[in-house]
Amino acid sequence: MATVEDVQKAVELGDMAKVNSLLDTYLLSGDPDEQYGLSEWLGEIGFVEEAIKVLEHLEYLFPEESQLKIDRANLLIEADREDEALNLLMEVPKDDEYYPQALVTLADLFQLQGLMEAAENRLDEAIGLLPEEPLLMQAKAELLLDSGRYLESAKIYRDLNAAGIELEGVNFSERLAEVYSAGAAYEEALPYYEEALKNQVQPDVLFGAAVAAFQTRQYDRAVGRLDELIILDPDYFSAYLLKAQSLNMAEDYKGAYEAVKEGLKRDEFDKELYLFAGKLAMKLGSTEEGVEHLRQAVALDPEYMEAIYALAAYFHSNEMDEDVLELAEAVVASGDDWAGLYPMIAESYERTEQFEKASSYFELAYPSFRDDSDFLGKYARFLIEEGKRERALEVIKELQVLEPENQEWLDMQQSFE
Repeated sequence: MATVEDVQKAVELGDMAKVNSLLDTYLLSGDPDEQYGLSEWLGEIGFVEEAIKVLEHLEYLFPEESQLKIDRANLLIEADREDEALNLLMEVPKDDEYYPQALVTLADLFQLQGLMEAAENRLDEAIGLLPEEPLLMQAKAELLLDSGRYLESAKIYRDLNAAGIELEGVNFSERLAEVYSAGAAYEEALPYYEEALKNQVQPDVLFGAAVAAFQTRQYDRAVGRLDELIILDPDYFSAYLLKAQSLNMAEDYKGAYEAVKEGLKRDEFDKELYLFAGKLAMKLGSTEEGVEHLRQAVALDPEYMEAIYALAAYFHSNEMDEDVLELAEAVVASGDDWAGLYPMIAESYERTEQFEKASSYFELAYPSFRDDSDFLGKYARFLIEEGKRERALEVIKELQVLEPENQEWLDMQQSFE
């Protein structure tokens, strides 16, 4: 005769054939309460299908127990068997004591499927049945947050907080801070972050408070919170970039560069840190270091568009045409849309006297830059040099529309007549 301990041991050994064999035997003779406990344990450790199997057996024994249906429905949702979960939940009668719980699970299912209105309707029905249940109000606040209805979500949390209600594992100040931040109401979020930190200092709350301070241009305050965070958790990698950005906005460029380098010591695979380090190094005049940082960013992600543009722009502005073209060849071949690079590539080909390729890239750039008078001016001059007078005249006419008071374009047109 198999026991629950036998099943658990087989699970821990990872012997799935034995697990299923023992389960079949155990379910024929085990105590139902013990079997229910086993289903909970299996679900908690990720053996979802096995937990479902136990609950199916218990439902067969106790077909009127709606709690079993709801428990199995939750596991079916976790196993991506949503249609089965829906059918099971719909079997719970409205006069059953567990009907409100079934409604909440239905709301979770609809929310998962993106059916926000249907989810809200189920929660409202449950609230109508149990108007004094704060867990239902909290569930609705989270649904509203997920739906982007931040003010409505915040109102529910404020009301729960004002009523002095306590829910295990829920800090209303922290939730309000996060709701306001999600809605970009950072001024409103800040005092709630401070209140939450008085109750308990947690890394995510410190980071949220720093983000809110940064967004409200309180850069010193942001840096202070980030310093606390880094002391608490030196491997909270996002803190280093935000600290560097805060110091940069406060015009402490050396401090920002030091912060980003400190971050790179902790995480040498963060492409965003390398990008920002490159920009800061160049701002401080350390161009060789800056280029190396940008190259590192591109090495980590060969299609990291922002780093590639920054690197190409530096090469282009310093007429390092071979470097521009080497970089361009590596990325343009990927087939992605690199239109922002085309003008630089075109000019580099022109300066290296590869005129046919230059012409091709000027034309490729044209649809994206036809409202850019600087680009059109360079393109027009290139076309004139190449003797492509008809196309040059078309471009010059567009320049006249963009800059009707610029005499240069009128003189160019007249030179064709």
